[in-house]
Amino acid sequence: MGGTAAGTSSAELMMDLIISLDGYASAEGWPGWWGLEAPEYLAWLEREGQKQYTYLLGANTYRLMSAMSAQAATADSGFSKTEAASLTGLDAVPKVVFSSSLREPLNWPNSRLVGGDAVEAVAEMKRSGNGPMSTLGSLSLSRSLLAAGLVDRFRLVIFPVITGRTGMERIYDGYPDVALEMVGSRTFDGRLQLLEYVPTVLSCPPGTAPK
Repeated sequence: MGGTAAGTSSAELMMDLIISLDGYASAEGWPGWWGLEAPEYLAWLEREGQKQYTYLLGANTYRLMSAMSAQAATADSGFSKTEAASLTGLDAVPKVVFSSSLREPLNWPNSRLVGGDAVEAVAEMKRSGNGPMSTLGSLSLSRSLLAAGLVDRFRLVIFPVITGRTGMERIYDGYPDVALEMVGSRTFDGRLQLLEYVPTVLSCPPGTAPK
C-alpha cells in the first residue's frame, strides 16, 4: 500500500501521533523526532501542513507548543532550521484549544478557546462540517476523542528507537480496546514507518458477549 488513505469527508478527524517503537511520545534527553528526521519525511510533513486542517489541542500542549513557536522565531532559538520552520508555521493554521484553565485572549495566533466539554464540542464540529481536523499532541484529549468514537483515522509515524529507560508520556495507557483496519502505509527515508487505520472502539473482545 503505497500511500495514505484516499477519500476523506469534510469534517473528518485524524488522530495523528509520532511514537517510539515501544509506544512513547517523547524521551528525556533525546532531540526532537528522536534525531531521525530526514528529507523524505520532512517533505511529507510540509505537504501535510498545506491540507488546511484545524488542529485540536489541550491546555498543556498549547502552553508548550505556543512557547516553542515563539522561541523558534527568535534569532538564536536553539532549534534547527527545519524545526524552527515547522514550529513557526503553526502560527498560521487554525487551532482549537480545549481548556477550563486558560483565559482569552490566547496569545498564539489563530487559536480559539473552548471551555466546555471537548467531546461534545468536537462532535458538534463534525456535525456542522467544520472541515478536516487533526489532533496535535494532547494525549489525554486524543484518548477521550477516540474513546467517544469521534476519530475517523488513526495515524502513526513510528520511529525506530526503544526508549525504555528515558521514555516519557506512554501513549496507550488508559485506552479502550480498539480494532484497527489498515488503510495506508508508507516508509520514509528507509526507516520511519507510517501506518494509517480506521479505528473501531470495542465494548468487548471480538467473539465475546458484553459483560
